[in-house]
Amino acid sequence: MQITVNDELKEVHARTLGAILDELGYGKTRVATALNGFFVPATQRSLKTVDEGAVLEILAPMQGG
Repeated sequence: MQITVNDELKEVHARTLGAILDELGYGKTRVATALNGFFVPATQRSLKTVDEGAVLEILAPMQGG
């Protein structure tokens, strides 16, 4: 299915947010996620289904000051 990830169209095969993160190479990387504008906590990613055309934002924490 096609979804938008960080403003870029991607083709993914997984159907849950957790599996999509694995498929995209994030694995155990600590990131924040928003699906269709709503924050999804890490504990809910394996349960959250993603539909065709969804918009996913993946944000990595920044360090420094």
